[in-house]
Amino acid sequence: MFWEKEIETIPERELHRLQLGRLKKTLKQAGKSPAYGKIFKTHRISLDKIKTLNDLKRVPFTTKEDLRKNFPYGFVTMAKEKIVRVHSSSGTTGRATAVFHTVNDLEGWANLVARCMFMTGVRKGDVFQNMVGYGLFTGGLGFQYGAERLGALTIPSGSGNSKRQITLMGDFETTVIHIIPSYALHLWKVFAEMGLDPRKDTKLRIALIGAEPHSDATRQRIEEMYGVQAFNSYGLSEMNGPGVAFECPEKSGMHFWEDHFIVEVIDPKTQKVLPDGEEGELVFTTLMREAMPLIRYRSKDLAAIFPEPCRCGRRHRRISRIKGRSDDMFILKGVNIFPLQIDMVLMNIPEVGTNYQVVLEREDFQDKMVVRVEVRPEFFRGELRQLENLRRQISESLKSEILVTPKVELVEPDTLPKSEGKAVRVVDRREM
Repeated sequence: MFWEKEIETIPERELHRLQLGRLKKTLKQAGKSPAYGKIFKTHRISLDKIKTLNDLKRVPFTTKEDLRKNFPYGFVTMAKEKIVRVHSSSGTTGRATAVFHTVNDLEGWANLVARCMFMTGVRKGDVFQNMVGYGLFTGGLGFQYGAERLGALTIPSGSGNSKRQITLMGDFETTVIHIIPSYALHLWKVFAEMGLDPRKDTKLRIALIGAEPHSDATRQRIEEMYGVQAFNSYGLSEMNGPGVAFECPEKSGMHFWEDHFIVEVIDPKTQKVLPDGEEGELVFTTLMREAMPLIRYRSKDLAAIFPEPCRCGRRHRRISRIKGRSDDMFILKGVNIFPLQIDMVLMNIPEVGTNYQVVLEREDFQDKMVVRVEVRPEFFRGELRQLENLRRQISESLKSEILVTPKVELVEPDTLPKSEGKAVRVVDRREM
């Protein structure tokens, strides 16, 4: 089943022709902004030099720092009177960035999210509970308008207030949820505290998860806990928000919508464009944005493109699960480590609970890593010898994956800090 069969199954040659036409219009539109007007002039970028998709490489990369330097209106292509919405980053790791939308931009975005949701099996008549933050964060409103475009009854419950979330699921017979993976793990414990089992006491059948990197082991846990089919999603505010890429029922990578985005993978160090199949940093060019098109935007998200066709019949290529962000990687004793590697190991160990924390410290001029792991109650109450065996198993499994031996501390359930938004898994105290 397809939301837009003609575009989702478009032959490659026709797709490339469509992309090239839209790329030329996008470059013309982008040139109206002060920032790109200056960039195009400096690098002598003109439309008559863009004759193939490969010519896009003539355009320099755009970075988050470029957006910050030109905050707020430097990349805007039109008068404010024609713009109807702005989304902005929090600015917690630097100056905020802003992304602007026209009515047409919002219409296109809503349709992309509807396309994604329909692909996973969401239908008119479903009850969709959106359990993420609204406001400047794109996840809330992006899924809200997409679900409404699809025709689902939508509950804009927002994030937090776990017991009320569960009550809403029961009252309105929720069938589909949008939820951050770490919060899904936490919410399952609240179900238990209320004497409920989401597999028996709700009508849930689909969970749409994303907004933070997570392993396939985490997804499988969520499916087992809730009795649902869980689908991985990917988006970034600069490209709209949610709706950039999504899993189909094959769950073998996420289809990115090539009628709206040109995606490249580059080596983050050399900036060389890599062939399909090689892992690197994702770079995006919008093809349908009016207010603020972005050209060759460096996402810092690490993944690979799957070149082979998907069995679902969609022609749009797929990206792998996001390994993490290049700036999320930390170095310990000369080894590059991604938080997702730790998540993959821990979530594959049955005795491990739903929460963990990685603490990086420096002691006597030596870096060390402490992994604090909540253990399921029935295992924590066991014999000390069993706990020591589990601690050793976790330590050895982590060393096998990350090539560094961490100190592992087993703690009781609900000991570690909880988050109803994106989980903070790594605390780096080495500079303190």
